[in-house]
Amino acid sequence: MITNTLGLLEAAQPNAGASWIIMIAYIAIFGLGIYFLIVKPQKKEQQRHNMLIASMEVGDYVLTTAGFYGTVIDIQDDTIIVEFGNNKNCRIPMKKQAVVEIEKASEV
Repeated sequence: MITNTLGLLEAAQPNAGASWIIMIAYIAIFGLGIYFLIVKPQKKEQQRHNMLIASMEVGDYVLTTAGFYGTVIDIQDDTIIVEFGNNKNCRIPMKKQAVVEIEKASEV
């Protein structure tokens, strides 16, 4: 009876090794799925936003993350000065990253 039990344990060991390989394969597939569903689209959106910011020029009409529309008056390294509304005294410096949309001066 004891020899029969040992024989069953020895026969079960190769299947245990195969189950680890299957589990690692599932984890790898899950990791790839996360990458293609979350990470890659986020990188693509960040690249699109960086190209949008790089194309900004003085005189462009912009929409900020706060929901304000204004005209770009000056562009510096990482900040811009935006004039809001018809009041020429309402000029606010802000980060370039705060711009969501741009309408070129020729389109307005």
